[in-house]
Amino acid sequence: MSAPRTGRPARRQRSLPRSIALHAVVILLAVGMLYPLAWMVISSLRSNDVIFSDPTLIPSSVSLENYVVGWNSQQFPFGRYFLNSFLITALTIVGNLVACSLTAYAFARLSFVFKGFWMAIMLITIMLPEHVTIVPQYVLFSELNWLNTFLPLTVPKFFAVEAFFIFLMVQFIRGLPREIDEAAALDGCGPFAIYWRILLPLITPALATTAIFSFIWTWNDFFRPLIFLTDASLFTVPLAVRLFVDATGGTNWGALFAMSVLSLLPIFVFFVLGQRFLIRGIATTGLK
Repeated sequence: MSAPRTGRPARRQRSLPRSIALHAVVILLAVGMLYPLAWMVISSLRSNDVIFSDPTLIPSSVSLENYVVGWNSQQFPFGRYFLNSFLITALTIVGNLVACSLTAYAFARLSFVFKGFWMAIMLITIMLPEHVTIVPQYVLFSELNWLNTFLPLTVPKFFAVEAFFIFLMVQFIRGLPREIDEAAALDGCGPFAIYWRILLPLITPALATTAIFSFIWTWNDFFRPLIFLTDASLFTVPLAVRLFVDATGGTNWGALFAMSVLSLLPIFVFFVLGQRFLIRGIATTGLK
């Protein structure tokens, strides 16, 4: 009779302490990353005089006064800034979905002169820092009398300026069999009909990924609205939150934390609702 196999249970016993140690390290890192967020949420429920004197996460008293004060303490109610951000974000998402998907379809399926050259130029723009292009953009929008409006923040999105999303969709479309296009062409579909009726429903994960990233990046954008907007009635949420910081030291930290918490809620909700599509979209485009 052969001796019983004991190697696998022994390996499992040896790997158990290592697994426990690894999980403990991961939990500690997670706590370290989440502590500032949790502290901000708790601080938004405290009075200003105890925010920095009590670093614990257990408040002695809870009050919503900071939310009431923060919502009404600026020149306009904070809801106005939320509406501005939602409007800019919605137009940005629509622009990126329409323009980037059309451009990606052209690069992935159509043939035209210097296709490889324009694809390379498009990819090169990913490496350009935003600060390099902001000055010529400012001059252009100034000549068009677009400054202090939402136009510089929304109109360019309808011209496929986000190379990352184009590349994302190109990779996704290239993973679809061309036989689908050929079958649709035999049925009488033209290039646009193939894009609209055949490919667009099939690239839903890539579209959802584009929408999620567009929402997060646009909602959190502070730099571009700071450059192009000067009228307080047009401010977005990041600019409005910045209004609570007083250079003379009179910052209302409670109201600042309260509005910061509210500004994170749309991102959290949008991400939770779309994370399934986000993971699927990234996993199926080779961006692993």
